[in-house]
Amino acid sequence: MEVALYARVSTTRQQYPQPIAQQRERLRAHVMAQPDWHLAEAPLYSADGYSGAKLNRPGLDRLRDRAAMAAFERVLITAPDRLARNEVHQMLLIDELTQRGCQVEFLERPMSHDPHEQLLLQIRGAVAEYERTLIAARMRRGRHAKLRSGQLLPWAVAPYGYLLDAEPPRDPSRLRIEPVKAAVVTQIFAWYSEPQPPVRLYSVAKRLSDAQVPTPTGKPRWNVASVRGILRSPVYAGTAYSGRTRPAPARHRKSALRPVGSGASQQPTPPEEWIAIPVPAIVSQATFEAAQVRLKRNIPLARRNNTAHDYLLRGLVSCGRCQWACPGRAISPGYAYYSCRGRTDALRAAQGERCPARYAPAEALDALVWQDLGQGLREPALGTHELQRAQGGAGLPHA
Repeated sequence: MEVALYARVSTTRQQYPQPIAQQRERLRAHVMAQPDWHLAEAPLYSADGYSGAKLNRPGLDRLRDRAAMAAFERVLITAPDRLARNEVHQMLLIDELTQRGCQVEFLERPMSHDPHEQLLLQIRGAVAEYERTLIAARMRRGRHAKLRSGQLLPWAVAPYGYLLDAEPPRDPSRLRIEPVKAAVVTQIFAWYSEPQPPVRLYSVAKRLSDAQVPTPTGKPRWNVASVRGILRSPVYAGTAYSGRTRPAPARHRKSALRPVGSGASQQPTPPEEWIAIPVPAIVSQATFEAAQVRLKRNIPLARRNNTAHDYLLRGLVSCGRCQWACPGRAISPGYAYYSCRGRTDALRAAQGERCPARYAPAEALDALVWQDLGQGLREPALGTHELQRAQGGAGLPHA
């Protein structure tokens, strides 16, 4: 009988040879003690540093793929919580492997088909899940205590212009300023805070790109979002904050034709809930506040907040070529269009990815959609017919 071995350690702090080696030796010794068992080719499937609360583990994925190919007849694991700490995940994996002709066996808690043993396994899975939740809560409280005392940075990746220490990377006292990138940050604030003439975010991004300054991710072209993120970050004025945002369900989509995504977003939390951690400053508080005043003054003037023109389909039109959103745009008095963002975006144009879609006259498109909407309301049977066509795949962009 061909036997495969599975071992797991849950955190990166346990990624030393000892824990995995101990599990491997115990499993091998048990296999050797059985007269009819043989180790399969590449028998050990391990997950180093992966939590048992999730299923997306490379070692586990390889095990499931090989089991689907009938590469072995039995999987040997030290304990059920090494397979998964979630009761539902345990049952799912055991059922999947069993249906593929692969029996799952645990050293510490042997499993049988007896109903009492099955119930006990489920209870142990629930206890393991409770332990995981308890450990996560304790770690979260400990992390918040360190943040409040100023002993822990709120991020594991340093912002643009800073360097983390290699040994204790999240120690605020060892955070250093990177001179070259800090000079770029200082220049961004200086450009944007110039009193006259007013400088736009796009102009700052263009200056950086023309000067061949690499972006925070190492790319050659800066975009407005990167510049705005630097100008809004209070860390450059000497204070890093933890808890500025919290998870929330997403309420908007970038385009009706683009995937919804994970459906999760971030929303700001009240300032009184923020945790402040002092860090080395790159710009003065006065310079930072001047940039914030300029940003707030520009928000009402942004194109997305322009209500001078009435667009019936505001936020509802998408490009059939690149699937980006098509906001309303007034070229000159009396001429309004829906234009694809992929056509007007400066970064895409600089990268040679400009969308070739033409502008759609807003007046003509609004009239057409209003006419179809009125016809659908007057003839309900037409709406039912179109819904059936859309469910059958007829509602494609080219149609």
